[in-house]
Amino acid sequence: MHISDGILPIEQCVVWFAVAVPFIGIGLKQIRERSKTNLKYKPLLAFLAAIVFVLSMVPIPVPIAGTCSHPAGTGITAIITGPFVSVVLASIALLLQAIFLAHGGITTLGANIVSMGIMGSLGGYFTFKILRKIGVNLGIAGFIAGIMADWFTYTTTSFELAFALAGKGEFFETFLKILLAFVPTQLPIGIAEGFITSAVVVMLAKRTDIIEKINLQEGER
Repeated sequence: MHISDGILPIEQCVVWFAVAVPFIGIGLKQIRERSKTNLKYKPLLAFLAAIVFVLSMVPIPVPIAGTCSHPAGTGITAIITGPFVSVVLASIALLLQAIFLAHGGITTLGANIVSMGIMGSLGGYFTFKILRKIGVNLGIAGFIAGIMADWFTYTTTSFELAFALAGKGEFFETFLKILLAFVPTQLPIGIAEGFITSAVVVMLAKRTDIIEKINLQEGER
């Protein structure tokens, strides 16, 4: 989902930035509030931000889509910190990657935040919450949430690219072509991300000093 500079029209870049800013603002507010009562919170965020950065920094090019394919990591951060803080962590990773690694672009940063940060986080978070609500095992819930966070990201990326590239009356056809272009790489990557998400969530759930601060309901260990 690292959409490069020059792919999206500038007016659409502005719109995606406008969509992303409120989520980032809420996330920053939550970080400030939680850090006041828990000195271990920021080190936890640093660890999670590193996970997102590493998972999403090795791209597999998808030439037909004008972007690349890779894990996202936002399923992990959304489950543990909530979707808004997860957006902040994804935004930091995407900004650093755009500046130092030429992965993605500066003008398209808002669109990349929307796809990976916002939709990836919301998809993973609510999938996990719903599954846990109906009694699904922690590891399985984490696995499915990781997959959905990944696939939500790439579905949104396909929408953004189709919205920018489709001719008049060709949006659905373009969207479907781009989405299908991601399937050969993202189907196995999404499943792999599910296993990674499950492993990290189960590992952190064993830490009694962290469990109270993450979005795992009491009794879910």
